[in-house]
Amino acid sequence: MEKIVILTGAGISAESGLGTFRDEEGLWAQHRIEDVATPEAFVRNPGLVHGFYNARRAQAVKANPNVAHGALARLEREFTGEVLIITQNVDDLHERAGSQSVVHMHGALNGALCHDCDHRWEAPLVMRVGDQCPQCSAQATRPDIVWFGEVPYGMEVIDPALSTADLFVSIGTSGQVYPAAAYAQHSGRMGARTVELNLEQAAYSRDFDEQHYGLATEVVPAWVAGILADRH
Repeated sequence: MEKIVILTGAGISAESGLGTFRDEEGLWAQHRIEDVATPEAFVRNPGLVHGFYNARRAQAVKANPNVAHGALARLEREFTGEVLIITQNVDDLHERAGSQSVVHMHGALNGALCHDCDHRWEAPLVMRVGDQCPQCSAQATRPDIVWFGEVPYGMEVIDPALSTADLFVSIGTSGQVYPAAAYAQHSGRMGARTVELNLEQAAYSRDFDEQHYGLATEVVPAWVAGILADRH
């Protein structure tokens, strides 16, 4: 086994205090997806969308990586082959834990984007309607987030990685958002062994050869320890 591709979702950051779509309390429970996470929503009410992502950004800045993030960083350091993390998360907890090979397919809270000239820069903690792009000066700035209906980032890296993986691992994702929901099936068809690490059984658990259920802070470090032990 030489190449491990890992998909992470909101479940790996939940124990760091960052809410998921399914939380009964928290930011997502206070808003409809259609009102804060689509291009149409931003056109309709940019102030509401900026306010929502300002609040998410503030939460992410205060959060710290947990031992599951740390375990994946350890895997990347100590595994003798290749490790790639594809994350659906928009926080930077993987990087802050020490992971370097990370693809943010849904963008990042700490990024800003001009939808006139496509210039990207580091987002301030608070973004406002009317903020100017530092490149073209247009008042067209938005969070550098991939909203529903938009094409995920990094597909030029993700697609080849899925096709050549020896092991595909899904961590903390419900398997309800495409294209990521199809990654296990695709990798399996291309010959990879597929493993699910999740809080509980998900809608697409049948796509995996192996499953481990429990808190991410428990199952991820244990799985990483097993992988590294097998290499020695």
